[in-house]
Amino acid sequence: MKLDAMVHDRQKAILDRARATGRVTVEDLAEAFQVSPQTIRKDLNELCERRYLMRVHGGATLSSTVENVGYDARRIIAQGEKAAIGRAAAALIPDEASLFINIGTTTEAVAEALLQRSGLMVITNNITVATLMRPYPSLQVIIAGGLVRSSDGGIVGEAAVDFIRQFKVDYAIIGISAIDLDGSLLDFDYREVKVAQAIAENARRVVLVADATKFERTAPVRMGHLSEIDVFVTDECRHEEIRVLCAENGVELVEAGSARAPAPSLES
Repeated sequence: MKLDAMVHDRQKAILDRARATGRVTVEDLAEAFQVSPQTIRKDLNELCERRYLMRVHGGATLSSTVENVGYDARRIIAQGEKAAIGRAAAALIPDEASLFINIGTTTEAVAEALLQRSGLMVITNNITVATLMRPYPSLQVIIAGGLVRSSDGGIVGEAAVDFIRQFKVDYAIIGISAIDLDGSLLDFDYREVKVAQAIAENARRVVLVADATKFERTAPVRMGHLSEIDVFVTDECRHEEIRVLCAENGVELVEAGSARAPAPSLES
């Protein structure tokens, strides 16, 4: 991206940090550059005015709506929250169940939380998930065939869709890149979306896992709608519109940061 001549050195450094991590905060930047939070807010506001960044609560994110943040950066974003979401979602899955796990760093956190479980059949289009779970003899791992995306090892395309449609499983664990406040579930790659849709259509119970930063982002491809899933596991739901959507459509909302941990499901 060619930068505006008005962007000074500190703002260029802020942009470099945003490209590396996907998100920057006022607090971290003020500490890193040894300036006041007010100075950082001014920098962020100017960068947002020039459409390099998009302002969110407490900081800013990359403004691109057509290209996802890099895989390594996505793994860093909300890392602790994703681990908590992973544990909460795993608590919903009983032993001896069959499940899909799709592409995403949050779904990978669910897979990690399931490693000590028994008798699971896991079907995935995520090479990282398959690699993580393969050494555990109590887990049966089946990997979809198709085009391997070089950016993150996700398997996408029509071959993967056809493979997924051979199964009907108990649970689907689905991640997403962005959630609109109208409930739209959004992603960047239409090929990935086709696989995610097939996964949702061929599971008896669909569990969406996404941290709160997904409400601060947008993406161009519609995967579905919040009303079409059964359980939404997040770290914290700060938007009343989403709470209302969940309540009106019978979607169970699980906040991983709440005091009440979800009880293990008895469904099979």
